[in-house]
Amino acid sequence: MPPSSAANEHTSIQSATQVREDNLELLTYWRTLVKHKLTIVGLGLAISVLAAVVAYMVTPTYRATALLKLEDNGAKVLSIEQVYSSLERGSEQVQTQADILRSRAVAELVATKLDLDHDPAFDPRLHIGPLAKLKIALGIARPPTAADVPSAVLGELMGHLTVSPVRMSDLIEVSYDSSDPRLAARVANAFAQVYIRNDMENKFRMTQEANAWLNDHLTGLKAKLEASEQRLQDYRNKENIIEVNGSALSGSGNQLEGLVTNLVTARMKLAEAETAYRQIRQAQRQGMPLDTLPMVMRDPVVAQLEQVVAEKQQKVSELSKRYGPKFITMIQAQAELQQAKQNLQHQVAIVVSSIEHTYNQAQSNAAALSGAVSEVKGSIRQANEKQFALTDLERDVKTNQQVYDMFLRRFKETSAATDLTKPVASIVDPAVPPSVPIRPKKARIVMVALVLGLLFGVGVAVLLERLDTTVRSTEEVGLRLNQPILTTLPLLKDNGHMGRRYLAEPRSQFAEAIRTARTGVLLSAIDQAHKVLVITSSLPGEGKTTFAANLALAHAQTKRVLLIDADMRRPRLAKELGLDDDLTGLSALASGEVEPKDCIRSVSESSLQVITAGAVPPNPLELMLSQRFQETIAGLSREFDLVIIDSPPVHLVSDAIVLSTLATGVVFVMKANSTPYQVAQRCLRALQNAKATLFGIVLNQLDFKKAESHYGDYSGYGSYGKDAAGYYMKESS
Repeated sequence: MPPSSAANEHTSIQSATQVREDNLELLTYWRTLVKHKLTIVGLGLAISVLAAVVAYMVTPTYRATALLKLEDNGAKVLSIEQVYSSLERGSEQVQTQADILRSRAVAELVATKLDLDHDPAFDPRLHIGPLAKLKIALGIARPPTAADVPSAVLGELMGHLTVSPVRMSDLIEVSYDSSDPRLAARVANAFAQVYIRNDMENKFRMTQEANAWLNDHLTGLKAKLEASEQRLQDYRNKENIIEVNGSALSGSGNQLEGLVTNLVTARMKLAEAETAYRQIRQAQRQGMPLDTLPMVMRDPVVAQLEQVVAEKQQKVSELSKRYGPKFITMIQAQAELQQAKQNLQHQVAIVVSSIEHTYNQAQSNAAALSGAVSEVKGSIRQANEKQFALTDLERDVKTNQQVYDMFLRRFKETSAATDLTKPVASIVDPAVPPSVPIRPKKARIVMVALVLGLLFGVGVAVLLERLDTTVRSTEEVGLRLNQPILTTLPLLKDNGHMGRRYLAEPRSQFAEAIRTARTGVLLSAIDQAHKVLVITSSLPGEGKTTFAANLALAHAQTKRVLLIDADMRRPRLAKELGLDDDLTGLSALASGEVEPKDCIRSVSESSLQVITAGAVPPNPLELMLSQRFQETIAGLSREFDLVIIDSPPVHLVSDAIVLSTLATGVVFVMKANSTPYQVAQRCLRALQNAKATLFGIVLNQLDFKKAESHYGDYSGYGSYGKDAAGYYMKESS
């Protein structure tokens, strides 16, 4: 395979693996939510109920709103700062009025108008909160006194006041929040009324100040204007300057203007005539026909004669095809053509003569006008010196006149005070006591609390799931342990002799799972006629002995099977199978005290042969490491088709590691929802480091109902119900 193809295939495999892992991750989250749905819903409801209780305990707050419209009164009443300029109303003006509305000065006037200093709702001495009481008790703060009432009233007023300009309009909303709806409406209307009245009073005061200031300055401005006018008139008399329609004229300016205009026109005509004249001269020098020049061809007579010549030439051409040159008709046509050409040449000469005459006349006219302009400019230079002084005096008079007129106009406006009756704003919609509080919004609070509670529940569920490191489904066996699943055993109730459950309930789901494990063992190392199988686990109590006994009973139905209890530290096999516990067992056989036939027992109702652990030796690991023990296991494997060894847990002792080196394969039993997968991973690595062959994982004591509901396992097998024995079995459809 080419390197590029191999690389593409590797990339495709990685992409497919990534997609599969992402899907598994999403599926894991979904199953987590399903598993903890009661917890999530419970937390959501509890938090929403708590929020509802708090929301209904909170004192409701009402908001009353008065709507003001700013009036356009042209800013005629001016302050001293507005004498020289007037402000245009725009968004800045609306914002300015809104800032005035929420100012401390307006709040003080409202408090005075409503006598809020004596209102119990605003008295700080009657509304001391728990935190303030604690500070007073600890000596950190002092109790409020009568001197604190005005500042507390202003703070309460300004703290609950809202002034909002309405976008793209001259409207302003004045709102006040209070637990008393009538008080809220009363305060909102008071702010609007006080603001309008205060503005009118300020206008009147500023008008009086502006009027007095303007009156003081008008006298001096008038005297200054009269003096500048007198200086201007004296200068005109001295220099004999005559004023006509407001302009100082000597006649030279208008004369020069006319001459310059005529000179420009004459030079333009000269340029046009010179261009035509030069083209004619150039055509004459080059021997070109003059009737081809554009200025000649534009003559209508020339154009008409050229058409006649063309017609005569066409006629001669047509007659030449039928007659000879001496034919009378042909001679007449030639004569007419010659006459037409002569007429054309005569008219061309007339046009050329006219162009030459026009050029000479334009040249003379331009020269005459140029001389006249030069003469007038000389006289104007003398007049300009006088005009400069005159202009300066006129400018002084004009400036003084404008300043005086402006002050006079402002004085008349402020004296008349025509806009004092028109307020800065009007109340479009007065505030009324509201019937619905603006807060708390109980429904919204409950809904938000419910959503937050559900999200908190989801977080708790995910956290619990992350903290749970046990294996809870067959899917997690492959995902976390990266090992094949051999079978899954249902959750059972211990009713004694669990090792014989396969014989007691052969049609149960447990027995079906044991048969599945039997098939997996038979398919593993299929070429070996004699097998040694080690059954082990991570920790005690995971059910390895029960599984080993039932697996041996299942194999004994078709093969010669020997079951050995190699857990000589905590032997349980005899109890599981209901055998008598004596001291003749594996420990005596491995030490050479007895022969195999002396310690092998039979299980009733089965052909299974069993060697129990026997007496507990002081050194089980050294016994297993002995050469005699290894020879004993090898000899037994030759006599039986299958030898199943119940081994101690891997995590506690090394017995299982030693036994795995003597076995054909190892089956690892893991208890669902109990053993941390990290412990199982360490045990599996230890077995792999010992070169053990792992046939698969047995997931024991799995609650099928929860697994199917929470993790989606076994959905293909239908639903399972509990029978009288306490295990789950498939319900017949």
